[in-house]
Amino acid sequence: MMKDLYKELEKDVRYLEGLKSCFNCGVCTAICPAAEVSDYDPRIVVNIVQQKDEAELEKLLKSDTIWMCGECLSCKTRCPRGNTPCYIIQALRALSIETGFFIESQQGRKQLAVKRIVGEHILKYGYCVFIDEIDTEMYPEQGPIWDWLRQNKESILERLGTSYNKEQSGTLRNISQESLNDLKKIFDETGATQRFEKIEKYSSGKAKELNIEFNDGNDDYFKYLYNK
Repeated sequence: MMKDLYKELEKDVRYLEGLKSCFNCGVCTAICPAAEVSDYDPRIVVNIVQQKDEAELEKLLKSDTIWMCGECLSCKTRCPRGNTPCYIIQALRALSIETGFFIESQQGRKQLAVKRIVGEHILKYGYCVFIDEIDTEMYPEQGPIWDWLRQNKESILERLGTSYNKEQSGTLRNISQESLNDLKKIFDETGATQRFEKIEKYSSGKAKELNIEFNDGNDDYFKYLYNK
């Protein structure tokens, strides 16, 4: 297991840029949309990292707390000391995945679902979520209208003026293979590909621990995470 967690955290430019000089005023929590609807408190997160207590940092990396931030950056706009708790959260999330600690929290484990939907859609289609891949059974709260949209997507998207499935400029156009290859190179160079591999690796171990089928796509472990 990785030692000297703070040394690793301090290698992340987002942590260095995000933490200036916090005096724990709580303005970030007051403006935070996530704090309004949950027990998430960015002020406490910043307070913990300032203490430089390895044991407390490890608890934070294993907690649901760091996965509650919506990364809206409202905190950045209001901090009187120029701190950005959201950047700190981003660095904590990265370290949680690197160490495998994300697998210890319910919200952290859901990173597999995010990787297999958003991450893989980006690499395959060039879009975060691609309409052809949407399984409407996964979104029952959207109601039957989504089924109708999927069934009539060609005519609807044509009327909306998109470039769906066309080799031209515009929304939902076909992304060239050259551009997709460039995206893959970006993922490789920035470490995102390696991080995806770690998400899969640690998730596989957790699935084995829970005795749940694990392979790829929407397997039993994916459905367990998504529905839970």
